[in-house]
Amino acid sequence: MIQYSLKCSKGHSFDSWFQSADAYDKLSKAGMVSCALCGSVQVEKAVMTPRVQSARSAATPPPPAPVPDVSTNAAPTKAEIERVLSELRAKVEANSDYVGGEFAREARKIHLGEAPERPIYGEAKPDEAKALIDDGVPVAPLPFVPSRKSN
Repeated sequence: MIQYSLKCSKGHSFDSWFQSADAYDKLSKAGMVSCALCGSVQVEKAVMTPRVQSARSAATPPPPAPVPDVSTNAAPTKAEIERVLSELRAKVEANSDYVGGEFAREARKIHLGEAPERPIYGEAKPDEAKALIDDGVPVAPLPFVPSRKSN
């Protein structure tokens, strides 16, 4: 498996995994690689930073992520979906800045270069999110399960 940083003709950047470099080339030539944000098939590899491991970290590689069994048409269970969404939420929260209700304003400032580029997450009203998308600001909704509050 190989991970590529990709960029579409509209400037959206995203990552995707491929079986091999040859698999990426074949899929790309067939027009089967598309932008995760806008669907454009005019996608090319972006400049990537190589992942260099120190001798210590190379000695104990992380376990590979489980690959779902797609040989059956069985739908994932609710528990499986909640587990995956919970893991996604934990990764977003660990690697992004929470900006709360200022999400739309902060995303626009980052896009315009008025604030430092960094991953952020927060809340936006539907009309704010639509305006960001219409203006070409790369945003995506996150499928978070609401936190369960205890009394």
